[in-house]
Amino acid sequence: MYVANLSFHTTDDELRKLFAQFGTVTSAKVITDRETGRSRGFGFVEMESEKEGNEAMKKLDQKEIEGKVLSVSIAREKPNRTSNRRW
Repeated sequence: MYVANLSFHTTDDELRKLFAQFGTVTSAKVITDRETGRSRGFGFVEMESEKEGNEAMKKLDQKEIEGKVLSVSIAREKPNRTSNRRW
């Protein structure tokens, strides 16, 4: 799942604990800026079953956490970053 609008203070462990209320979390990662190491305000969560993931998404989407309203949705594949530039 894609989790947007996270507090910039949210850690991987906190994200895992938030979703663990709804089942087994297999992966939880807050995305950070490569240069500064600071959170970019979003992350990804994988859960053991689709049922657990759907329940977590249903309960946490639009829920206020740490003063921010979360947006939780199915993660989409990142599009291939090909460029049309000619050098």
